[in-house]
Parts: sequence; structure tokens; C-alpha cells
Amino acid sequence: MANGYSRQIQERIGAAAEGTVFVNSDFADIADTETIRRNLNRLTQAGTLRRILKGVYEKPEYSEMLKEYVAADPEAVAKALARNYHWTIAPCGNTALNLLGLSTQVTAVWSYISDGPYKTYEWNSTKLEFKHRTNKEITGLSYMTVLVIQALKTLGKTNVTSKTIQTLSSRLNEDDKAAMLREAAESTDWVYNAIRQIAGEVH
Repeated sequence: MANGYSRQIQERIGAAAEGTVFVNSDFADIADTETIRRNLNRLTQAGTLRRILKGVYEKPEYSEMLKEYVAADPEAVAKALARNYHWTIAPCGNTALNLLGLSTQVTAVWSYISDGPYKTYEWNSTKLEFKHRTNKEITGLSYMTVLVIQALKTLGKTNVTSKTIQTLSSRLNEDDKAAMLREAAESTDWVYNAIRQIAGEVH
């Protein structure tokens, strides 16, 4: 039976794209925690997976151009941790600006708001920081809505220009815009006004 579990775990990893980050709970439908942990450790020793943090693994991505394995994507690691602990998260501060193309400044710390506890994680030269926020700021809102709200708050009212609106508008698809208009209605007036502009409701 253990062989069946191993095969299913390997097949799921095999079907995933390089750079995919896994946590134990991603295989909870296949086997119990101890069996999963044993299998992931074995696959790490075999080089199929790379261990990033305790209980967090990556299917490594090899760059032909650089002739080396690419560093793990902090955003993918953050989302994997959130899946594992059932947190709702969203990037904040410079991390939000970077992900939306509003800043090219390299961030040393990847910051997220979360409805979970305050936590930090470090590996190699990367640091992830989760800051606790009240549920109403993130729970029930789509990822993109919270991401845009956090980016606008980071910039501040006086720094949101027509170029900012244009950049965000081009990044979002129609579904994102519709969801954002619906979900962000309770936001501060200036934030919601900017969202209406991004969605093309007002000019």
C-alpha cells in the first residue's frame, strides 16, 4: 500500500511545473502526515525536491541560460505557508508595489498581511514576514483586491497618479476589476475612488 502512496505523491509532483512549492497538506488526500513527510524527505534526498523550510519543499527549476538552479520564488513560498496553516494572506508595503509593477526597488524582506499570527521565516538571503491584521481587512476578499488596496495604501493618497491608475488598470483583467468594485466598497473613500478609476468607472 505504501508503494501506492509513494507513486501518487510522485505523480503529483511530476505533473507540477518546475518552481512549484509544496507543503505536507498538499498531499493530505493521498496519505497520513507521517507517510507524506517520509516520502517528501526521500524525494529530497533523491534530488527530486529541494527543502526550503521545515515542511516546505520546491520542485527545483533549472535555468539552461545560467546553468544552475533558480532561487525559490518567495511569493510561492508565502502562498504555500498560507495553504498549510489556513491563513488568508496578501502582499503589503514594497512587496505589493513590486508585484504590481509599481516599483523596481529590490525588496530584502517580503511582507504580507495575514489573519494568522505574526511570523517571520528566513532561508538563504530571503526573509518572509507575516503581519497580523484584523479579518475584515483580508478575509472574504480576493487576492488581487487586497493586493491593490495594500499597494494604494503603501503609496498614500497624494502619490497615486494617473500613471499609477493606468499601470494597475493594464495589469488587471475584467473579472478582477468587477470583483474589486464589489469587494472594496467598504474601503476608505480615496482608496475606493482610485479603484473605481482603475476599473474604468470614473475618469
